[in-house]
Amino acid sequence: MTVYLNRSIFLAGMASLGLVSACESQKPKYEGPYAAQVAEAVPMIEKAVGLKFKTPPRVETRSKEQVRQYIVKQVSDSQAVREIRGEEAAYKRLGLIPDTLKLQSFLESLLVEQIVGFYDPHTKILYIVDGSPKDLVTTIVTHELIHALQDQYISLDSVQKTVGDNDRTSAAQSVFEGQAVYEQISIMLGGSNIAINLPGGWDRIREMIRETQSSMPIFAAAPRVIQETLIFPYLSGAEFYRNYKERKPGSIIYKDMPVSTEQIIHPSAYFGTRDNPTKVTLGPLTNANAVYENDLGEFETRLYLFQHLNDQNEAIRGAAGWDGDRYAVVNTPQGPGIVWLTVWDSAVEAGEFYDLAGQAIEKRFSTKATSGSSNLVKKYSASGRALQLSTTEIGGRPVVIYEDLPVGANPNILNPAAVKLVQ
Repeated sequence: MTVYLNRSIFLAGMASLGLVSACESQKPKYEGPYAAQVAEAVPMIEKAVGLKFKTPPRVETRSKEQVRQYIVKQVSDSQAVREIRGEEAAYKRLGLIPDTLKLQSFLESLLVEQIVGFYDPHTKILYIVDGSPKDLVTTIVTHELIHALQDQYISLDSVQKTVGDNDRTSAAQSVFEGQAVYEQISIMLGGSNIAINLPGGWDRIREMIRETQSSMPIFAAAPRVIQETLIFPYLSGAEFYRNYKERKPGSIIYKDMPVSTEQIIHPSAYFGTRDNPTKVTLGPLTNANAVYENDLGEFETRLYLFQHLNDQNEAIRGAAGWDGDRYAVVNTPQGPGIVWLTVWDSAVEAGEFYDLAGQAIEKRFSTKATSGSSNLVKKYSASGRALQLSTTEIGGRPVVIYEDLPVGANPNILNPAAVKLVQ
C-alpha cells in the first residue's frame, strides 16, 4: 500500500538521542522562517549527497488546520480516490484490513496525526507546522531539505503520480525516505559513521522509528499492513541506502533507481546480478470485469502471509523467490471478487508459497480444502465465498493463482493462455 506524501513522521525521537545539532553562529543566506537553520543545513546536505541545490529552497509555516486541509486535498484528488478505493477493495478481499474500515478517512486522520513538517513537490515549498517543538526544527528542516534536493534531480511529483505499480513506487519511496533518514542522522553526527558513533548503532535507529510511530494512537490502532508499509521506506530504505553508499561511493542513486521492494530487501537483487521483476499482464477475464489492477511486490506478499500465519519466518520464506505479481479486483454477476497471480524464480519457491498461501486461507477462514482439490488446485468454501488456489506454468515460468469469488460465480476467471509475462 503506497501512501506517498513526504512527511517527517518519526523525528520526535531524535531529540531524546541528542541528535539535534546546534546552529553555527553565521549570517543566514536565506530569508523567511528558519533561515538560520536552512543556511546551516544546505552546505552539509550538498556535501553529504554530492549534489548542489539548483534553486534556493523555500520554507514556509502552516497551521495544523492548513495541514489538515492539504492532506484532505491530497487524498481527495480523483486519481488518489481511485487508487485508495481500489487498494481498499483488494486489501479487504485479501484480509489485510477490516471490512468496516473506511480507508480514505482513516488515512486523513493518520497523516494529520503524524506530520510535523513536509516538502510539497507540487509547490516546491518546505512547510513546517506551527507549534513544532523548537528543538526539533533543525531536524525537520534537514530531513525535508533533502527531499527538496531530491526533487531538483528526480521529480518526486511524477513518482507520486505513478499509477498501477505499487511495488515500484514503494521502492522509489524507500530511496527517498531512506536517503533522507540516513543523511539527516549522518549530518547530525558530523558526517561520521552511524553504526559506529550512534549509541546503540543501527539497531537503535530501528527501535527509535518504531517507538515513535507506536506512540501515536491512530497509527497504533492501524492495521498491520498500514503500519508496516508506512515504516518500510524509513527502515528498509535507510538500510538499502547505507548499503548503496558503502558499495558505490560517490555515485548518484537517482540515475539507477531500484524498481522493486525485492531489490530494497535483498542487496543481491540490486547490487549483484540485477533481478528485475517480471511484468505481468493478466489479459481479458472470463465472466468478470476488472475494476482495478495493481501489484503487491515481495514485501506486501510477505505481509499477506504474516497477517494470516502470524509467523515471521514462514512469511519471509514464503515470499522469497517472488519475481512479479498482478491482481485484479473484479465484478461478477454474483458480486465482487479478486484474482491474484504471482510469478516465482523456481518451481520450488512457487511450491512453498502455494503451500503457505493454502495454510493462510485455512487459518483465516478456519476451513479446510474441499473435495475436488488436488496437489495442483486447492478449493475452499467460506463465508459465502469460493476460494481457489492453483499452481501451474505460463511460458515455462512457475506461477500461483489465487482466486476469491462469491459463491455461484463461474470459477477460473483468469485465462492462463491470455496472461503475458515479460522479464
